[in-house]
Amino acid sequence: MIYFDKVTKIYQDKIKVVDDLTLTIEPEEFVSIVGFSGAGKTTLLKMFLAEESPTDGHIFFESTDINKIKNNKIGRYRQRIGTVFQDFKLLPNRTAYENVAFAMESAGKTDEEIRSDVPHVLNLVDLGDKMWSFPRELSGGEQQRIAIARAIVNQPDVLVADEPTGNLDPYNMKDIINILQKINELGTTVILTTHNKEVIELLGNKRVITMEKGKIVRDKKGGYKI
Repeated sequence: MIYFDKVTKIYQDKIKVVDDLTLTIEPEEFVSIVGFSGAGKTTLLKMFLAEESPTDGHIFFESTDINKIKNNKIGRYRQRIGTVFQDFKLLPNRTAYENVAFAMESAGKTDEEIRSDVPHVLNLVDLGDKMWSFPRELSGGEQQRIAIARAIVNQPDVLVADEPTGNLDPYNMKDIINILQKINELGTTVILTTHNKEVIELLGNKRVITMEKGKIVRDKKGGYKI
């Protein structure tokens, strides 16, 4: 379980980006967070990833208070979370296989594990036939699928997807959403941020949290209303 307990984030310029927010996300849930730019969506994710600290309040992952994790254990904590971004963040001079393998190498996995798991996860995102292609040889949708494969290859408990379809056309957007749903059905908690109404419509009756000026103004299943 993920629990934000009365969390507030104020930056040095005294702008309150997250305002006394309380939120619970259950294991294996698929949650979309929507809102206009500046609503606080990305800051919320950064605090969950321990990239930012709350000004007030606490954030728990299971029984762990994230902001009490010692610096030398932050890396291990983040290994439990896969991350996908709008701009892919792939290594341009490495193949699809090598991009995914790099995530496993960074986590200390063995060569045998890498040889076994990388092809499996690339097949899961329907890119087994593009294993040795470089990012420049792939479409935007294919690059995002590599990014998703890299994010899930170490079997994280949670997948955070921050505007993952922002640079994609409608066809590839639908493809990415289908893959995220497949990953969720396999038992991974998914937290998605988006400002795209079509993405929410594709997700059907999944939970949607609407943020405005750092506060939650709507928390219901299905629908996009701002």
